[in-house]
Amino acid sequence: MLALLQHCSMAIPLARAAPHTRIRSCSTAITFSPSSPLTISHSQSHSQVLLGMSEKDLQHLALNFGQESFRGKQLYHLIYQRKVKDIQDFILLPQGFRNDLKEAGWKVGRSPIFRTVTAVDGTVKLLLKLEDSRLIETVGIPVEDDKGSVRLTACVSSQVGCPLRCSFCATGKGGFSRNLRRHEIVEQVLAIEEVFKRRVTNVVFMGMGEPMLNLKAVLEAHHCLNKDVKIGQRMMTISTVGVPNSIKKLASYKLQSTLAVSLHAPNQKLRETIVPSAKSYPLDALMSDCREYYRETSRRVSIEYALLAGVNDKVDHAVELAELLHAWGHGYHVNLIPFNPIEGSEYRRPYKKAVQAFADALESSKITVTVRQTRGLDANAACGQLRNRFQKTPLVTDFDNTECQPQNLDLSVTC
Repeated sequence: MLALLQHCSMAIPLARAAPHTRIRSCSTAITFSPSSPLTISHSQSHSQVLLGMSEKDLQHLALNFGQESFRGKQLYHLIYQRKVKDIQDFILLPQGFRNDLKEAGWKVGRSPIFRTVTAVDGTVKLLLKLEDSRLIETVGIPVEDDKGSVRLTACVSSQVGCPLRCSFCATGKGGFSRNLRRHEIVEQVLAIEEVFKRRVTNVVFMGMGEPMLNLKAVLEAHHCLNKDVKIGQRMMTISTVGVPNSIKKLASYKLQSTLAVSLHAPNQKLRETIVPSAKSYPLDALMSDCREYYRETSRRVSIEYALLAGVNDKVDHAVELAELLHAWGHGYHVNLIPFNPIEGSEYRRPYKKAVQAFADALESSKITVTVRQTRGLDANAACGQLRNRFQKTPLVTDFDNTECQPQNLDLSVTC
C-alpha cells in the first residue's frame, strides 16, 4: 500500500482558538507524490467543502474552531455514515459551531439531483446540478448474482463533458467545460447510494470525461472512496482512452484498482478514425505503457473495445487484436462493448452474431474476453445523451429555482 494513501493530515495549525471564534480557513487540496506521504495544501480558488476530508482533517478543523477534537469525529460520522447534506442539519453539533462553519464559508459539498431516469432493468442515471449550474451524469447499475446478492456499481464522471471527442461518444459531442473537483466525484457515489438506499460496492471511473486529464482529483476521490466511504481498491476501475505519460504516472502509485484502456481498434490507422487523440499517442507507445503498468503493479490491464458495426467488428479485427496483445506480453483482458446507438451518430450496433464471432476469435487465440451486458438499450440514452438534452453550456439563472422531479424512463448506458 502506498505511503501516499496512509497519511492525510490537513496543514492547519493545531493552536486552539477561543470558543465561538469565527475562523475562515482556506479550502484544501490533496497533493500527491509517489515518493512522499499524501499532504494537503491550501487554496483560495475553490469553495471550502467538508466532503473529501478525512477524519483527522475534520478533527483539526474542529480544533481550529475552538471545539474539542471529538467534534471532528462527529463531522466525519455525519458526512460519511449519516450522509447529511447541509451543515444546519448536523444536529449532533452545537448550533454555534454550525453557525461558525457556515459563516466561514464551509459547506458539505453535496449537489442536488436535477433529473433521475430509471431503466426497465433497474439501472438509474442521475444528472447532478453543480454549484456553478453545470450538469454531470452518474449511473447506478444493480446486478444480482446467482446467489441473490446484489452488486451496485457507480459509474462516475471525472469532467464536465470531455475534450477528447471520440467519434462514437455522446459526451464529446456535448463539449467540455471543466474538470471536476474531488468532492464532486465522491458525491456521485453518495447520490447513487441515496437513490438505491444501499451501499455502492463497485466504482468505475467511466462516466463523462477522461480521468487521466484530471488525475489529481481522481486520485483524491479514489483515496476518499477507499478510506472514508469504505470501498475496496480492488472494487474500483480507472478508465482511460490514452493520455501520454499518464499511465506511467498512475503506475507509480501502485494502486490495487484496475486500469481499463479504451482501445477500440487493433491498429493505429483505424484507431485514429475512431479516437482522434490517438494521433498524439501512437498505439505502440500506448501498449508499451500498458506492458510497463503490468510489470510495475502486477495488475492486469482491461482492454475496452467498443464494437461498431462494419467498422471494427470483423473477425479479421479480432485476430489482429489478439496478435497485438500477444506481441506486448500478457496480463490483458478484453471487455467487448456492443455500441449503444446515440442520436446523430453514423455508427450502428453490431448484430449478436458478429459480437459472438469476434469473442470466439479472441478466445481461440487464447485471449480472455467478456462481452459487457447492455443495460437499458431500449431507451436511447447512452453516456452523455441525458446531459446533452438539458445542457451544452451552463444553465441560465431561470433554472436555478426549478427542481425537476424524478421520472421513470428507459435509458441506455455504456458504462
